[in-house]
Amino acid sequence: MSLARVGVIARNVFLEVIRDRILYLVALFALLLVAATLLLPEVSAGAQDKITLDLGLAAIHLLSVVVAVFVGTGLVNKEIEKKTVLVLIAKPVSRLEFVIGKHLGLVGVLAVLIGLLTVIFLAVLSLNRIDYPLGSLLISVAFMALEGMLLTAVAILFGVFTSSLLATLLTFAIYLMGHLSQDIVALGQLSENPSLQRLTDGLYLVLPDLERLNLRNEAIYGMELLPPLPELLGHLLYALVYTLLLLAIAIAIFSRRQF
Repeated sequence: MSLARVGVIARNVFLEVIRDRILYLVALFALLLVAATLLLPEVSAGAQDKITLDLGLAAIHLLSVVVAVFVGTGLVNKEIEKKTVLVLIAKPVSRLEFVIGKHLGLVGVLAVLIGLLTVIFLAVLSLNRIDYPLGSLLISVAFMALEGMLLTAVAILFGVFTSSLLATLLTFAIYLMGHLSQDIVALGQLSENPSLQRLTDGLYLVLPDLERLNLRNEAIYGMELLPPLPELLGHLLYALVYTLLLLAIAIAIFSRRQF
C-alpha cells in the first residue's frame, strides 16, 4: 500500500466534500445555537444552562452522524454507479488504497466539522456566561468523532455492495441498534428463554456498542462523572478495532466485485 496514493485520494475526498457546501452546516448550527440561548430563558426556569449544554452537544452529534451516513454511503457507491471506479482502478491504485483513502478523507472532514462546531459552541457558552466543564466536554466531543469514524466505516461497507438508498437505511439502522445494543442484551437477560438470550448476546457481539462512545450526559456534569481513564482507553481501542474490522470486510467485498 502506498501512503502517497492514499493521501491523494483522501485529499480529493476532503476537498470534494468541503466544496459540496458541507460547511453551511456550521452556519446553521451557529444560528440555531444562538436562537436557543435567546429562547431558553423564556421557556425554562433556572435550568437553561444545562439545557443549552445538552442541546449543543446533541446538535454536534446529530450533524456529525448525518454527514457520516449520507456522505459516507456515497463515497464508493457513486463511483460504482457512475462507472468512474473503472478509471480509478485502471490506474496504479489498489482497491485497498481506494477504500482507505475514501475513509480517511471523510474522517478528516468530520474532524474539521466537529472542531468548528465545538469552537462555536464554546464561544456561545462563554458569551452568555454559561459555566461549562471544558475538559469533560472536549473528551465527549472527541468520542463523538470516534463514533463518526466508525459510522463512516459502516457506511462505506454497505456502500460497496448496495444502492445508495439501501446503504443509507442500513447504516441508520446500525446506528440506532448500536445505541440500543446494551438494552437488547438486558432484555434477553430478563427473559427466561435461552434461545432469546443467545440471540441477544449474538447481536451484541455483532453490532457496534455505540453507547460506549456516548459521554454527552456525563460530560455536562464534569470530569468526575466520566469513566476512569483505563475504561476510556478501552472504549477508544474498541472503536479503532471495530473500525478496522469493518474496513477490512469492505475491502474484501470490494476486491471481489467485478465491474
